[in-house]
Amino acid sequence: MTMLLTIAIMVTLLTSVYILIRAGNVRCKGEIPSSLFAFIAILFTSGLDVGLIMFPLTEFPTYAAEEVYQFTNPLAIEFGFWGFLVWAFYFLTTFYFCVIEPKVKLFEIAGVKLVNNIVIIGTCAFTGFLFLSYLPSYIEGISDPMRFALVAVVVLMAVLSSTDISYIKILSVGSTWLFFGLIALVMVSTDGLGFGELFATMTEIGGYFTNIEQFTRPISDYHEFYLFWWFSWSIMIGQFVARFVGGLKTWQLCLALLVIPSIPLAIWFSVLYYNYINAIEMTAFLKLAMVFVGIVFVINSLDSLIRLYTLNMNMTPERFGKGKYILGNFLAMYGLILAYQFTPFDIAWVGVIVIGLYSAIYLLLLNPRFKQKLQAI
Repeated sequence: MTMLLTIAIMVTLLTSVYILIRAGNVRCKGEIPSSLFAFIAILFTSGLDVGLIMFPLTEFPTYAAEEVYQFTNPLAIEFGFWGFLVWAFYFLTTFYFCVIEPKVKLFEIAGVKLVNNIVIIGTCAFTGFLFLSYLPSYIEGISDPMRFALVAVVVLMAVLSSTDISYIKILSVGSTWLFFGLIALVMVSTDGLGFGELFATMTEIGGYFTNIEQFTRPISDYHEFYLFWWFSWSIMIGQFVARFVGGLKTWQLCLALLVIPSIPLAIWFSVLYYNYINAIEMTAFLKLAMVFVGIVFVINSLDSLIRLYTLNMNMTPERFGKGKYILGNFLAMYGLILAYQFTPFDIAWVGVIVIGLYSAIYLLLLNPRFKQKLQAI
């Protein structure tokens, strides 16, 4: 599957370059045009989860020790797994659903629509399952009853938020500010970490850009897991956030997606990396704050996906009523999360299905009937 993933990444990146050359000045405007900050906030919080908050401190030692990562420093590796180039996947799909899909309507074809919804539902539930699985490492000593109860609350909150698009926007913007607040809290709580030290630490990220070609293919099995995860999310996140694009030109959309989310990621990872290289232990209060913000990110991720598949399947609160909508989606999603405990499910499988979906869309767009509609772009 490594070769398949490598080819898919190269095709995706080359397609993004082609779009920038062919349609760089095309205006991209969604159904619910929003400010740039609101759009990026929705994208940032929908497309990321608790792993962003909690993983780096456990991953830095691995990147420092394993031979495969020795071409640069652990901070550059961490940034490469989460930042800049991987957001090109979201650029491609956001552009597609904002500009191309309204003209060709390929995702209204029965087979494409079915596979798309299966991927969304499956990935949504798997995200909840990962949260359930990793909770003991986030909250030390948490009991199983508390673990299952917390996941149930998170799913319920996500379903409630998904009932109204305005709730999702408010939660996305609010959690973005929470993330900035968390960065500031960790900074002021870390002895010896001022803006000078932060900037000096951030320069280590330059190791990513001088070795950027290394990140265009799987570096290791773990990196392959990350890349499949990005692929798995790419179509559904692009499908969801495209409706909030507020009239950016294509080149501006690309620049915004690659650069703006990468800035807070770079700052956050640098703050954590400073703690790591100076062997500074996180206090219990800071760990709790990180868990809280991480949980809000999980809710943001799930509510976006729930909103997306319910709209695609016309299972809206307006059609069934809020009570039935909330109960049905909660039982379905929480039930699937629990069911994953009894299956050998691997996110790579979803990644392969999504790559297949990409391939189908490419082939359909080559059909003269659809190709003619693209000439107007």
